[in-house]
Amino acid sequence: MGHEPPGHPPARLNAEDAATVAATLQALATPSRLLILTRLRESPCPVNELADAVGMETSAVSHQLRLLRNLGLVTGARHGRSIVYSLYDSHVAMLLDEAVYHIEHLRLGLSEGPISRAHQLPVGTPHSGSHGP
Repeated sequence: MGHEPPGHPPARLNAEDAATVAATLQALATPSRLLILTRLRESPCPVNELADAVGMETSAVSHQLRLLRNLGLVTGARHGRSIVYSLYDSHVAMLLDEAVYHIEHLRLGLSEGPISRAHQLPVGTPHSGSHGP
């Protein structure tokens, strides 16, 4: 999988990458994890403060953070006696933002319309990544 700018051709997945993406999306399919991630979207935060913000027990938040860290969605840095967590990178923030925007569009009945054929590769066409310099 390449790292392409906005407006790039649709992503192509092999079986291994599909399993990794599925695990990541499955992690995002839990409301408590989404609450944790959206709070971290605002700013880095230690576990106890994060637990208060999302209305969960500290131990439950720690458990969720461990899973999110293993999936590369959050990172932690030790500051004195506590660990301050943050989103792993801007891709995680973009995933959250796009999911929220999509739900808002659905709720408002908005649609950008279907993806045009010009933006899709024919099925079975490999993406070589050689579309110019």
